[in-house]
Amino acid sequence: MVIEEAVNGKDDMLIDGQMADQVLPSGFNLNFLNLYYAKLFPYGDIFKWMSYGNDGKHPACDKSYFGRRELSFTLENDIYLRFLSFNSVSELEKGIREKCPFKIDIGPVYSVDPSKRHAYAQSGENVFKPVERELIFDIDITDYDDVRYCCSGADVCLDCWPLMTAAIKVINTALRDDFGFRHILWVYSGRRGVHCWVCDGKARRLTNEQRAAIADYFRVYKGSENSKKKVSLTGHALHPFLVRSYTEVLKDLFEQTLLSSQQIFSTEDRCEKVLEMIPDESVAAELRGRWQKRSSGSKDDINAVRWEHLKHTLQSGRHKGQGLRRCVEEIVFSFSYPRLDMEVSKHMNHLLKAPFCVHPKTGRVCVPIDPVHCHEFDPTTVPTLSQLLQELNSGGMGQEGDNDWDRTSLGESVRFFRSSFLEPLLKACKEEMESAYNSKLQQSKNSLSW
Repeated sequence: MVIEEAVNGKDDMLIDGQMADQVLPSGFNLNFLNLYYAKLFPYGDIFKWMSYGNDGKHPACDKSYFGRRELSFTLENDIYLRFLSFNSVSELEKGIREKCPFKIDIGPVYSVDPSKRHAYAQSGENVFKPVERELIFDIDITDYDDVRYCCSGADVCLDCWPLMTAAIKVINTALRDDFGFRHILWVYSGRRGVHCWVCDGKARRLTNEQRAAIADYFRVYKGSENSKKKVSLTGHALHPFLVRSYTEVLKDLFEQTLLSSQQIFSTEDRCEKVLEMIPDESVAAELRGRWQKRSSGSKDDINAVRWEHLKHTLQSGRHKGQGLRRCVEEIVFSFSYPRLDMEVSKHMNHLLKAPFCVHPKTGRVCVPIDPVHCHEFDPTTVPTLSQLLQELNSGGMGQEGDNDWDRTSLGESVRFFRSSFLEPLLKACKEEMESAYNSKLQQSKNSLSW
């Protein structure tokens, strides 16, 4: 294992969510983290995942594959160690336990060992470049601050978390049904968002241009940060992806959850925010006047009542103004459609936090999320570092051969990672490797048969 000296972020790597002004939560400290890395971190599973079958004995295995993967450690006091490389699971475990990183980021697989890139640079040839990287998505709830009223900044609660649930449902369905990807891992960021790793072979080999095209497929927010109208659904007919997202996820989320939980029409300022999205001022004025006359004694939910007023006014056919046809859908999309960090998805060299890290601000583990049952996921009940160590201490010695995490609430997450993601992925990798190897053998035979 080769570990490069610490640097201060002045390189061409991009790190997801660099930490600033660290304040350790109760129950989070280096001693606890050392115990977590010694007893609970699933090194073998992470190694098998990032090896993609190249750690086996098949003649087609690329033994250098894992060693060309770039990892980054963020240590205490924001010390960054970049371009780290490891050649085996034992080296990986030794490196993590020695350095005890507050955060582990995963980068691309390079053409050469990233820790030796300077030696290759001296040759004068540009041989150091990324050759594989999962297609990744980063969704942060702080990007919804203009449409959530329960929290702001890094705070998150069960009233605004459904926005993340909807993002998982919308993006996951499109990746599977529209792009044909099958090996997709969703992970809780540990604090305020979710990460998505698309791990199919064809996804890992995408160029930056192809990644950008996929990211743009999901783009509906066109306005600037200060634009009053950020969504514009133009064209004669909506794209089938947008229709599906609206009818299967977003409409119900907005009407059955967000209207009430976010109190979208409960104040004059909030009403104005919605009315500003209506391109015809006469229509907005009609609704404004109607809402101002509403009887204060009504027992009906003001949010639901005003939303029905708005829908009826815009969809009744009485108004023919430009841009009114899809205004209802545009309002729903503005409040509920996934907000992606596009730059994360477009570039192979962007680093993203590894699953099963512990977030130093919350102490919570970055556990996988089941997209099929993501509506059941509760970020407030995700295991914390101190909780896991308490469980470990109270769980007894266990049976010989047992994994320590089996005696804690982390066990469920590790088992899900294995059964629902890792095992099907490795099976597909083995089949792909065997098929490519046999095809190469056949080509060799054909070339000799002349």
